[in-house]
Amino acid sequence: MSDLESERLPKRQEGSKTGVPRSKLAARVERILTAALSGDSHVTLNIKASELLADAGAVAPAICAVLERAGPGLAPQLRLTQTLRSAGLVEDLLNALANPDPIVRIAAARLCGAFRMTDSLPWLADMVADSRPRVWEASVRALGELGGRRAVDVLMSAVDRIPQHRLAIEIARAASDMDIEALMREPASVQAAVVTVLACGLRHDTLRVGPLSAIAQDRRWPSRVRVAACRSLGMIGDSSASGALGALTSDPDGAIRGAVIDAQRRLKTGGGGPRS
Repeated sequence: MSDLESERLPKRQEGSKTGVPRSKLAARVERILTAALSGDSHVTLNIKASELLADAGAVAPAICAVLERAGPGLAPQLRLTQTLRSAGLVEDLLNALANPDPIVRIAAARLCGAFRMTDSLPWLADMVADSRPRVWEASVRALGELGGRRAVDVLMSAVDRIPQHRLAIEIARAASDMDIEALMREPASVQAAVVTVLACGLRHDTLRVGPLSAIAQDRRWPSRVRVAACRSLGMIGDSSASGALGALTSDPDGAIRGAVIDAQRRLKTGGGGPRS
C-alpha cells in the first residue's frame, strides 16, 4: 500500500477500528445516537457541548461509527440533525468554530464533520485558510466528512495550499460520482487534475478505468497527470487496465515508465482490491 493510501483511506472507519481510545462519554453518545437513529423519539442527547468538545478525539469516531452502521440515505442524517437541534447543540458547536482558542476550533471541526453538519461549512471554509497546520487539517478532514458539492468546491479552491495527498484523500471521500465526473471533464488546473485522478484511485473507482487509461496514454496531458493516472489504475487493481498499461512500457517519459511498472506490479499482486 502506498503512502497516499495508507495515511487515510476514504471510507469512514468505525470507532473501534480507528485506534482512538474509547471513553465513557463516547460510549454514551454512541448508545444515545444509535437509539435515535433507530427511530426512538424519546431519547435525548442530554450532553453539553463543552463536554463533547473536551472529548472530541474519542466522541467524533463514535459518531462516525453510528452513521456508518445506519447506512446511506437521508433518513439517518435527518434523525441525527433533529436530535442535535432538540439538544440545543447546533448553535453551540457552530459558535465553537469561531472560538479564539484554536484547540476549541479543532475539536469543533471534528464534531461538526462527524455529525455532518452542513451548516458548519462556511466556518470550515474559513478555517482551511488558517496558517496553523492542525487547524486547517481539522477543517479539511471535516469537509471530507461533510461531503457534497459545496464541500468539494471549498476543498478544490485550496488546491494550491493543501498538500496533494491530503486533498486527494478528502476529495475521494467528499465527492459523488457526478462530482468526480465534472472535475475530470473540466479540471481548473494541472494540480486539480492530478488530485482528481488520484482520488479516483483511492475510491477504487472501476468506472473510471477507461477514462484513466485514456489520460495515461494521451501525451497532450502533462506528465504529472499521466503519472497520477497510472498510479490510480494500479490502486484500482482492475485487470482491464492491463492493455493500456502494457502499451506504455516503452513511453519516452521515464516517470511514466516507472509508474507503469509499479501499477503492473500491483495488478499482478492484487494490490488494488475492491472499493470499500
